[in-house]
Amino acid sequence: MTSTDQNTTLSSPSASSAGHTASALDESLSCLREGGVVAIPTDTLYGLAVDVRNETALQRVFDIKGRPANLALPVLVASWEQVGMVAQVPEGPVRQLASAFWPGSLTLVLPKRPGLSPLVTGGWETVAVRMPDHWVPLHLAVGLGAPVTGTSANRSGEPDLNSVTEIREHLGNVVCAVVDAGPAPGGVQSTIVDFTGERPALLREGATPFADVERAWQELMAGTTAPGFEGV
Repeated sequence: MTSTDQNTTLSSPSASSAGHTASALDESLSCLREGGVVAIPTDTLYGLAVDVRNETALQRVFDIKGRPANLALPVLVASWEQVGMVAQVPEGPVRQLASAFWPGSLTLVLPKRPGLSPLVTGGWETVAVRMPDHWVPLHLAVGLGAPVTGTSANRSGEPDLNSVTEIREHLGNVVCAVVDAGPAPGGVQSTIVDFTGERPALLREGATPFADVERAWQELMAGTTAPGFEGV
């Protein structure tokens, strides 16, 4: 677990990006800016990324996946500033807890920011937000200057696609770019926790054990410091 602050961005593709050309990343960013869909690796699963501000691109994700309109699209961010572009930024213990688990596989459900597209929220008053622990989505979000979607790269109801080869075979003709860069996803979906109530509520168990989230929350409520907390 690591901590991030309001101005932190995790944009620099370090040594882990070696071997993936700048031109390929530029192609993916150009695709996003033009309203296209890009298949990307994350720390959990391969995802479909679009600019959350682009209604046409958001609808394209639903078309590709055959996704019901009432299912929200999870959002990937590279900073707390980007959280504020889609959600009401939490303060106090919620923000402290998020800072302890981000970047990582914990998705926070937060009150949405007014004006956010219902295609992102599924028509609900909340939005699911995560800062992934993978340089590719972070790099793209920073380069785009906005969050990107992080819904799994598969057709709704079908198995997850676990390799670039599978993505190209099944989706290569409907996305404008496929980012082939390591590390490979861990293969386990993120844990989704609702933070809109008085205490965290588990919506989906995933790579981050909910027991760890509950323990950290209890320690915060007791006025102690959970392991990994270094501020916000």
